[in-house]
Amino acid sequence: MGVVLYSTGCPKCHVLEKKLQEKNIEYEVFQPHVAELLSMGISEVPVLKVGDEMMLFKSAVDWIKEH
Repeated sequence: MGVVLYSTGCPKCHVLEKKLQEKNIEYEVFQPHVAELLSMGISEVPVLKVGDEMMLFKSAVDWIKEH
């Protein structure tokens, strides 16, 4: 199961990254240009992709808490 953090480096992105690190969850950071995010259907960040599931901030925080 691959975990990817789609980020622009915003404060919420940093919070999510810190939570992943605290739980020792391995992840990759993907920081594409905003136009690329929009073309992927991502209109807000951070987004955490786990397997095929894309989660916005609150859902991502809940997922991290469970792991």
